[in-house]
Amino acid sequence: TDVSHKLKVARGQLDGILKMVDENRYCVDISNQLLATQALLKSANQEIMQAHIRSCVAEALQTDKPNPKLEEALSLLEKMSN
Repeated sequence: TDVSHKLKVARGQLDGILKMVDENRYCVDISNQLLATQALLKSANQEIMQAHIRSCVAEALQTDKPNPKLEEALSLLEKMSN
């Protein structure tokens, strides 16, 4: 999946960043790589949350029962915005 691919790329980026740190590379270059990895992880997380809302939350909204799935999704979205 696209999420799986993004996570594998991020893992590769982290390996590269660790190597850069071990080699005492220029701090700004390391920071730029960290920012790129964070952006990739954020994108993967957004896709996961969109899928969750489209499936689990949408299904939970079709019942009259209390909806912990909705509250859980809202809590995660709040964490993502910080």
